[in-house]
Amino acid sequence: MAVGKNKRLTKGGKKGGKKKQGDPFMKKEWYDIKAPTMFSTRQCGKTLVTRTSGTKIASEALKGRVLELNLADLNNDEDQSYKKIKLCIEEIQGRNCLTDFHGMELTRDKQCALIRKGQTLIEAHADAKTTDGFVVRLFCISFTKRRQDQVKSNCYARSAQIRKIRKKMVEIMTKEAGTVQLRELVKKLIPEVIGKEIEKQTQGIFPLKDTHIRKVKIIKKPKFDITKLMELHGDGDSDAGVTMVVEESSEAQNLLTASANATTGDDE
Repeated sequence: MAVGKNKRLTKGGKKGGKKKQGDPFMKKEWYDIKAPTMFSTRQCGKTLVTRTSGTKIASEALKGRVLELNLADLNNDEDQSYKKIKLCIEEIQGRNCLTDFHGMELTRDKQCALIRKGQTLIEAHADAKTTDGFVVRLFCISFTKRRQDQVKSNCYARSAQIRKIRKKMVEIMTKEAGTVQLRELVKKLIPEVIGKEIEKQTQGIFPLKDTHIRKVKIIKKPKFDITKLMELHGDGDSDAGVTMVVEESSEAQNLLTASANATTGDDE
């Protein structure tokens, strides 16, 4: 390039220069995540958020954030490590983020380990409305089982049997989820109560094994109620007061009552 053509090159770049970037983590602050009472580990992690500045409020940025945690960490039980739980931040109290259940899913490796050849995979899904107004979608997965003294290597179900089993699955899922509150439903999902019920009731059609609720989605939520969330976190009755250390004497009486009695005596 000929010298003198671009005069800017000789003057050392743009006027003012580039603004120096500060560390973005200097503007962040940490918040604790509190899980609902249905899980044994309440303090389950921390989350980052940009500090409140101007119209951008930190607590508003946190609300609605969805977190994914392993059930093994939430319940201190390694046998439950194949389930992932989603929690949604609903309310901020000081430096604590109060969460509510938002969904559940089986891990990819668990789902892959269940699938084998020589058996029929049966899937079903159902929408149900819990008694506290949440609309949940449950996805169920199950596999046909070989009989005890079976010689044949495979155990395929007929399409008519599959349709009957699927119908039963939908029926059971709708009944189990539609008659309880969301917190009770979560308590059912952890020990696979619904899966065991499906296996028990479909025994007459075709024996099943490895029946799991593979996924749970929250489709619709009711209007946010702070009192219900506080109940869920076990903080609703924290200000109930303490029992009296020193018992009140039998002669003690209310000052108002005493003065009223004295006035009545004077009038007489």
